[in-house]
Amino acid sequence: MTDNRKAILFSAPSGCGKTTIIKQLLNHFDCFEFSISATSRQPREGERDGVDYYFLSHERFKERVAANDFLEWEEVYHGTCYGTLKSEIDRIWNNGHVIVFDVDVNGGLNIKKYFGQDALAIFVMPPSVEVLEQRLRSRGTDSEESIAKRLGRSAEELKQSPNFDITIVNDDLATAVEQTRLAINRYLNL
Repeated sequence: MTDNRKAILFSAPSGCGKTTIIKQLLNHFDCFEFSISATSRQPREGERDGVDYYFLSHERFKERVAANDFLEWEEVYHGTCYGTLKSEIDRIWNNGHVIVFDVDVNGGLNIKKYFGQDALAIFVMPPSVEVLEQRLRSRGTDSEESIAKRLGRSAEELKQSPNFDITIVNDDLATAVEQTRLAINRYLNL
């Protein structure tokens, strides 16, 4: 448990490995609790509501936006929204934990702006665009059209890395996890 209301946010283009890094760090830091994002997309195989995401219909998502229930949200792809519910922040801080966010690049920048120095913003970078494309294809979850959209979006997202507190190149997973762990230790004074 920590007395400070802190947040660690991870952003990266889709396929860079941020979620894999986060999962390993959640096992290392007892004070961490993952912020579950809301989305209007359909669940992928194996995903569970309230665990992986809060799955909302597009209409319900927009109703929650209108009710000012989100800290930040974005329509990442046409008809597909992602966002951070304010209730998630309250839930995690009421548990006395540090919030861990896994968000798209624009969401990360918005959250960092909101939290200021109370958040460490980490950008996970692929070793190259070619490796990123290989990772997206190897997941086997996206159509060719979806991969092309993700790669197009990633070109713009990669330009945002200087706006984050630190950038971790995920060339070797163990090295990326260790570099991230050390940066978080420094930030939290652990």
